[in-house]
Amino acid sequence: MLADTPTYALTRASRGGGAGGPAEPAPLRPGSNRAVRAQQRAAALRRRRRLEKVLPWLIIVAFFALWEIFVRAFGIAEFVLPAPSTVAASAIRWWQPLMLNAGQTLLTTSIGFALAVVLGMLMGVAFGSSTLIYRGVYPLLIAFNSVPKVAVVPVLVLWFGINAIPAIITAFAISFFPIVVNVATGIATIEPEQRDVLRALGARTIEIVRKVGVPRAMPYFFASLKIAITVAFVGSITAETVSSETGIGHLMMVASSRFDVALVFAGLMVTGVMGIAMYAVAAVIEARMTTWATRGQNDLQNGGY
Repeated sequence: MLADTPTYALTRASRGGGAGGPAEPAPLRPGSNRAVRAQQRAAALRRRRRLEKVLPWLIIVAFFALWEIFVRAFGIAEFVLPAPSTVAASAIRWWQPLMLNAGQTLLTTSIGFALAVVLGMLMGVAFGSSTLIYRGVYPLLIAFNSVPKVAVVPVLVLWFGINAIPAIITAFAISFFPIVVNVATGIATIEPEQRDVLRALGARTIEIVRKVGVPRAMPYFFASLKIAITVAFVGSITAETVSSETGIGHLMMVASSRFDVALVFAGLMVTGVMGIAMYAVAAVIEARMTTWATRGQNDLQNGGY
């Protein structure tokens, strides 16, 4: 028969359909169309990666350059909008108070943020795994999050005095809600079929949440961290303007009372740098812990289909 002839067997093997299973892909011949396309994709990928590294810095430089040109061209007064060069000079002049107060703000923000992560994760797991808890507590949580945190700071000052505690509580309160909502969403969206299969295999609810729900909620969790860490600085600095004798918020209030707007902007820029650093830390941890969730995206970026 034709299937028994050496020519037919060789043809099938060359197409990947031999009797022993799929054949290995044919190696790319130099100069072939496939080799050229692969080289082009690799070169495009290298250019894209270089652009991804350089682009943020280019945008930042362009932003400050346009800012400088705008201020100089329209002759805007320094106490209204200082130029970036003036802000940099003020930051260099007052670098020691800036660093001391920035350290205090970073400390209070980190403590409040850490409390929000721990409690937010626990409550998110509880909300996502129990409909009863969700329906019972969620309205109160929404009402709590709807209260302006600026209005709460004076009450915290009455309770705890002028120290770092109101800033910690405010940072916690403002960053807590996004974590709870995202973790609860990640756990609550487990497919019903998957739950049924696990229950049929004898898994209890706590085991389903621990082995399936929590890993599934990790991408949601880290997405909430990126939001929470930025708003945590808003909370702590807002409290420092009222309830503290140290911190970037206090420094900015003192500078604004002297009409030193350049120092105010220097404080804002230091806060922005700290926020970017904390965001980068969260992004690095996310990349290490949720690689499985972005595997398809990574394959596409690496030249896959």
